[in-house]
Amino acid sequence: MKLYNISLLVSAFFVLSFTAQESKKTSLTKRIYTTKRLVKVPVIDGIINEAAWDTVEWSSDFTEKNPDEGTPPTYQTLFKVMYDAKYLYIALRALDDNPELIQQRLSRRDGFAGDRINVIIDSYHDKRTAFVFTTTAAGVKGEEIVTQNGNNWDDSWNPIWYTDANVDEKGWTAEMKIPFSQLRFGNEKEQIWGFNVNRTIFRLQERSLWQRIPNDQAGFISEAGELHGLVNLKSQKQLEIQPFTVLQYDNYPAQAGNPYKDGSDFKINGGLDAKIGITNDLTLDLTINPDFGQVEADPGAIALDGFQIFFREQRPFFVENKNIFDFEFANGRDNLFYSRRIGRNPHRGANLQPGEFADVPQNSTILGAAKFSGKTKDGWSIGILESLTANEFAEIKQTDGNTREEIVEPLTNYFVGRAQKDFNERNSYLGGIFTATNRNLNGNFAELHKAAYTGGIDFRHTWRKRDFYVEGNTVFSHVTGSEEAIFDTQTSIARLFQRPDADYVNLDPTRTSLTGTGGRIEAGKQGGGNWRYNGGFVWRSPELELNDIGFLRNTDEMIQFAEGRYLWQIPKGVYRDMNLKVEQSSTYDFGGNLNRLRFELEGNINWKNNWFTEIGMGASSQIHRNSFLRGGPRWRVADDKFIYSFFGSDRSKKFSFTLGYVLVRSEEDVFDRDRYVFRMNYQPFDAFSMSLDNEYEKTSDKSQYVTTTDFGNVKRYILGNIQNDSWTTTLRLNYSLNPNFSVQFYGQPFISRGRYSDFNFVNNPTASSFSDRVNLYDENQISTDTNDNFLIDENRDNITDYSFGKPDFSFVQLQTNLVVRWEYIPGSELFFVWARGSNGLQDFDDSLSQSVRTQVFDVPANDTFLIKATYRFVR
Repeated sequence: MKLYNISLLVSAFFVLSFTAQESKKTSLTKRIYTTKRLVKVPVIDGIINEAAWDTVEWSSDFTEKNPDEGTPPTYQTLFKVMYDAKYLYIALRALDDNPELIQQRLSRRDGFAGDRINVIIDSYHDKRTAFVFTTTAAGVKGEEIVTQNGNNWDDSWNPIWYTDANVDEKGWTAEMKIPFSQLRFGNEKEQIWGFNVNRTIFRLQERSLWQRIPNDQAGFISEAGELHGLVNLKSQKQLEIQPFTVLQYDNYPAQAGNPYKDGSDFKINGGLDAKIGITNDLTLDLTINPDFGQVEADPGAIALDGFQIFFREQRPFFVENKNIFDFEFANGRDNLFYSRRIGRNPHRGANLQPGEFADVPQNSTILGAAKFSGKTKDGWSIGILESLTANEFAEIKQTDGNTREEIVEPLTNYFVGRAQKDFNERNSYLGGIFTATNRNLNGNFAELHKAAYTGGIDFRHTWRKRDFYVEGNTVFSHVTGSEEAIFDTQTSIARLFQRPDADYVNLDPTRTSLTGTGGRIEAGKQGGGNWRYNGGFVWRSPELELNDIGFLRNTDEMIQFAEGRYLWQIPKGVYRDMNLKVEQSSTYDFGGNLNRLRFELEGNINWKNNWFTEIGMGASSQIHRNSFLRGGPRWRVADDKFIYSFFGSDRSKKFSFTLGYVLVRSEEDVFDRDRYVFRMNYQPFDAFSMSLDNEYEKTSDKSQYVTTTDFGNVKRYILGNIQNDSWTTTLRLNYSLNPNFSVQFYGQPFISRGRYSDFNFVNNPTASSFSDRVNLYDENQISTDTNDNFLIDENRDNITDYSFGKPDFSFVQLQTNLVVRWEYIPGSELFFVWARGSNGLQDFDDSLSQSVRTQVFDVPANDTFLIKATYRFVR
């Protein structure tokens, strides 16, 4: 445990060594803009020529934010703000001596391309949260909700508002009309809101702000200026109802004799989304029979380590305001709420007899869902989500011609409650979360948890002008179910209580519940001067289980970490800014075993010509993996070293690219990996853009797990030398006729191929040398049969002792999506969609390119055509 104590001291040093230093800050006065009630209503056409705007004065004197903070910008920006009973009106004038160089790049909503202006409104005036309305020089609108004082920007929010832009001989202008119903504020006689305006000159990669915020200042929303003069505003409770209709036709390869796969299907679906303002601060979202069919397919991936893969949420109902419900408690993607669990694919497949066919639902039906969320004027953030998914049945066609139903997913209720309270002049908060998953098992599904509950508490405190912080959280989980369900939980890959050397956990086959904990504590310096540093501690107990409604990859970990960073924030010579970072971490299990020591050094440079470079290197030692042998003893992994380098060109040009390379090498050549990255974006003219993202990875691993078998009374853990090549590319094409009409194409082929050789079995799993950890089968011990099974005669007595199947594979997936989107009135849309996809196994002896060509041209694909229409009623 000496190393453990040393690690904790390293973290403490990073956190405390400089806390006595005073921050050298420029004292800045809060700028104030005083608006007035309008006399006449202006026309929102992007041209500021009406007398209506004469009610208020222009404000200007912007200060450059990047690249040269604190200096006058290349071109100034001006704005006006006025209001009436229902709307906030904003006029913007972006001066530019070269209007022909203004980047008017068209894109879909939230594209954020080209010259643009962001209006940042902290109507809560909580100094942590803001609504951002963006207009580009091409008139494309975008919106974001900003939380965590500028550390989290969420573009999933899509309010109804109005804007337009126009380029003229002085630069470009824009007008905004924002309904008060889309904002959240209190009931004071005169409102005081946080307010700022940010302008980006795209070709110069230059940002400027109305309220200056120095680069060394911790926080962004808290440092905004103020908007005064909003008097006697009446609460504008939001009421929106959005019904939708979907017509869908599926065409796919028919299966001979299968009545459920005759080659085509047609269906009509409909549903309703509603948004109701309970108060001006809190909103109720409802959905009935939601449709999630028109989002992009998940990217291709294969998990050779046995752990589950995280996929990004793309369904609109769950994406909007998702930041309120997030509770990331440790490191990575661990979260108490992972919305992809709701509406998941059924836990069971159909139990078929020979000659039978089944129609199995792909996803659980969401009967209904509701969200109650928002933030009050006095600092309460509140989120409540309730969802119910249906019993799902597979219909089975029997050999006698009759049909029967078989349940594959039980009726399930999901609940999430989240609250957080700001205090101490918004420098601190305290929050909590509670989730519940309850299944109506009805005497069935002994393998599932009957109930799962999780809870957590989080806090954050900042001081000395928010330069220093301490934050933390702690969580618990409690699952109940049959003995079978809890036994499966104890022996799952995230826990593996059956490990022979895990004497600090107890595998109990009679248990009907399991309770675990986890959490994180961290402190550091986030602003002021050039130094940034933090350190902390993460833990996940072996009994922790979140995956009924959360996301958790593994347990049984205690991680100490520390990071220090030095920033060069003032442009000088050939660079705009630079930073150098060093990281250190150590990982232990709950038995006190050291499972990893890791160090990393990284540098980033943004050059004067807007190119960038990132270089890093590091090493890991004392690596042990408790789950590597899938229930076997702890396994030692060869120490490794790694380097990586990425560089890219100016993103403001019509053509830009990124090149990257990652190299990993281990001791004794046990493991090596080479990863190549190429990304490019090309916009030959304003209405059309294309992007291409390519990644190729080549891995060689002499210790890839294959299977576990028995050799008499002894367990044999079989490994092999895998040569694993994978390649994925993502192509996106976008053509925008105007800001409200676009055509998008998305295509992604993915292939992963693995070929095995040099099979061996584990001898001494924690030996220092790989040659001592395994025994390689010689030619007299291993042979194959006609079915490509490997036969092992370990004791060389000419009798097969055990066998295993050939593990080679070549998996190919192709997903494409063509979407025509027309927002015919604000908030109401019409979609025309063609989706084409296929996946399958190919000959692993073929090259990667040949396997992709075979999958694309020779394998029949599934085609989906759909039309979706929505109409948003707004009061």
